[in-house]
Amino acid sequence: MELGGGDAVPCGKDKFISRNELLLHLKTYNIYYEGQNLQLRHREEEGELIVEGLLNISWGLRRPIRLQMQDDNQRIRPPPSSSSWHSGCNLGAHGSVLKPSTLPDIPVTDGDTAPSTENPGKGAGTTRILDPEAPQLMRTRSDVGVRPRGSVRTPGEQRRLRRHRFSINGHFYNHKTSVFTPAYGSVTNVRINSAMTTPQVLKLLLNKFKIENSAEEFALYMVHTSGEKQKLRGSDFPLLARILQGPCEQVSKVFLMEKDQVEEVTYDVAQYIKFEMPILRSFIQKLEEEEDREVKKLKHKYSIMRLMIEQRLEEISEGPTAM
Repeated sequence: MELGGGDAVPCGKDKFISRNELLLHLKTYNIYYEGQNLQLRHREEEGELIVEGLLNISWGLRRPIRLQMQDDNQRIRPPPSSSSWHSGCNLGAHGSVLKPSTLPDIPVTDGDTAPSTENPGKGAGTTRILDPEAPQLMRTRSDVGVRPRGSVRTPGEQRRLRRHRFSINGHFYNHKTSVFTPAYGSVTNVRINSAMTTPQVLKLLLNKFKIENSAEEFALYMVHTSGEKQKLRGSDFPLLARILQGPCEQVSKVFLMEKDQVEEVTYDVAQYIKFEMPILRSFIQKLEEEEDREVKKLKHKYSIMRLMIEQRLEEISEGPTAM
């Protein structure tokens, strides 16, 4: 679904905002992030307003996620490095995600052997020149599975093995495993546009980190410091939702969470969840007292109405007898 032209811009199912109001919010957003890469750009495309840029998303997962794992006979696609968890994503034309088929071959090198310039394609120390603009990081293949049994690793081999461990959000991910839990509250970002719906953004984020879990397991939530949690629907546009909520992440953040682990919290409920239990009990007591008063008022009102009806019935029944 794309943004509509004219004065009304859809920002969700049956929800619209005027173009001028959206541009005003966008101006405020960019002033807040002046000089930073989180500023957003907008353009006209066939008469439609398109906003694009980076969206910060905080990790709010409680269970481990599965990263793609391949054996030594396939191209090695390393897990994300510490820097890539905080960077933009790889997009092709029109914001499309680069598919795995576009990934370059990653060479297998001997960590302590210089590349050979003779007879390329032969020998364990051979390397292939890669495109410097390749979207994936290069790394050497692990020596796990090819090291002779009983042999002792040399210092060079130990250094190579250490290089195969990646620090993600302050935690080490070992390439021999495929399970990882990002630190709660840590932030990553994806480059999206205002025409992308929630499911599209979810798939883009999972593809960026080569996460095998289905996008159906997750949802995006707008979480406020007040405790309010609002789930973004499938028809919502996360970038527009972020713009309309304002740029300050001390007030609200976009979180990636498991669907079955999170309950939405409305604004009315969020007003009370941060109070201590004694205060909440006093609120409940006052509400019960108010409820009792209202019940008494209703009982009194309907008891009077009942008496009036009964009197009228008596008058009607006595009428024919008097005649």
